[in-house]
Amino acid sequence: MKRVLSMSSLLAVGVGASAAMWLSNKPNRIKAETILRDWKRKILPTAYQKSEQLPIQKGGHPHPQDVEDNKMVDEGAMYSVQFYNEKMQ
Repeated sequence: MKRVLSMSSLLAVGVGASAAMWLSNKPNRIKAETILRDWKRKILPTAYQKSEQLPIQKGGHPHPQDVEDNKMVDEGAMYSVQFYNEKMQ
């Protein structure tokens, strides 16, 4: 029994192979990425507006009386120091 490929599957294979060849070139990949990013912005404009407006309230200026926040910052700072010391030893 012979297996015959339908026209749509041949078309899909051809489009896929052509896309792979076209995207193998770095400038073409950059163009495609730019086009896809622009399409996303046109389709979902609210998602990009939300990401530009970050909900930063304290941003680098924690209140001195906020014990939990200061404790978290202190632990984060100590982690990097501890990591550095372990790598150097």
